[in-house]
Amino acid sequence: MADLSQIVKAYDVRGVYPDQLDEHLAHLFGAAFTEVTGASAIVVGHDMRPSSPDLAAAFARGAAECGADATLIGLCSTDELYFASGSLDLPGAMFTASHNPARYNGIKMCRAGAAPVGQDSGLTEIRTLVEQWLAGGAPAPAARQGSVGERDVLGDYAAHLRSLVDLTSIRRLKVVVDAGNGMAGHTVPTVFEGLPLDVVPMYFELDGTFPNHEANPLDPRNIVDLQERVRAEGADLGLAFDGDADRCFVVDENGDPVSPSAITALVAARELARNGGHGTVIHNLITSWSVPEVVKENGGEPVRTRVGHSFIKQEMARTGAIFGGEHSAHYYFRDFWNADTGMLAALHVLSALGGQDGPLSRLTAAYDRYAASGEINSTVDDQQARAAAVRAAYEDREGVTLDTLDGLTVTAGDWWFNLRPSNTEPLLRLNVEARDEATVAAVRDEVLGIVRA
Repeated sequence: MADLSQIVKAYDVRGVYPDQLDEHLAHLFGAAFTEVTGASAIVVGHDMRPSSPDLAAAFARGAAECGADATLIGLCSTDELYFASGSLDLPGAMFTASHNPARYNGIKMCRAGAAPVGQDSGLTEIRTLVEQWLAGGAPAPAARQGSVGERDVLGDYAAHLRSLVDLTSIRRLKVVVDAGNGMAGHTVPTVFEGLPLDVVPMYFELDGTFPNHEANPLDPRNIVDLQERVRAEGADLGLAFDGDADRCFVVDENGDPVSPSAITALVAARELARNGGHGTVIHNLITSWSVPEVVKENGGEPVRTRVGHSFIKQEMARTGAIFGGEHSAHYYFRDFWNADTGMLAALHVLSALGGQDGPLSRLTAAYDRYAASGEINSTVDDQQARAAAVRAAYEDREGVTLDTLDGLTVTAGDWWFNLRPSNTEPLLRLNVEARDEATVAAVRDEVLGIVRA
């Protein structure tokens, strides 16, 4: 029997195909998803991985056997699936393993209106049902069988995004786009069609084996090709998307990465301007100090949350926030059903750059005010013990405050760090920010000396 504890994560289902996740399991997940959400109709999409179409079809059949009409939207990005869920007001499922290697696949699920399904919002109940059915036999088909149909929503998705950001009057820009053989190769041509952009495509061929590099731009090794191409082309900027194209990373005209915190601050300022200089902006606790500073300077109210999309989306809904950003390059918009869309963030960057004459490096400098370490992972034998040792070293230090909203955050007058455990691996993740590089290095080395002792 499948061990669901290995594949049901905090926010999604993810495992090796077909060893951990196959069509039979996908079929059961489709039935369980329908039971838990009480849906009479659902929408299902998938990425370019070789196993994705069959898994999506099996999920749809499971839903139909439980009485729900399933609409297959075919190849799509994760944010396109969220668009379908939001615009059609239907629960949805996306088959993708995002940036994971080719042998993986998974399911991201949401309720109607793109509301998240995680461990605390239905995923635990879905897992329990699937385990019961694996042990005791599949559920009996519903009296009324649902239908399975198809629908293309790519054009509507592109039109919605373009209705939220005006790019018609910007100066012409040359942009290099690295799709990483992922779903941006499918969505970018339609979203960017007719805009004043000269697009230089990289790795737009849909290929779930990722022949050029992993579709994970968070790893600096995976944006080297983009950086070189931006410099070679003399482009205004470069955009890199992950495998399911819900995250977008930006490099400037020099090929230098732009911090996702700086992009969060830039987009926050623009969204506040769209809303008359008022609104709440959500940011997670490892984004830069510059984010709440910029939000306040532009009339908004910053709200700090834990890391993770379910926490961001919950706070977006609770506060009525207009925008939210994470340092992992997930960007959430009220006008996109509080869901994350890297494509909409990319359109904001293009509009901001094209609406003035300076280069991107100068534009983003106003939003990138501090030095940062980036995320540093340490493999440890005992996460709790090592984190406790770090806390003991700082809790009585003068001029320092501690909080435990998510892991341990230690803040001083001119620096802060956050140390938090991975939910899935024996890792502690460290982020440090300070007013200068020397202080970042000193704090980083002191904390790592304790963690790795």
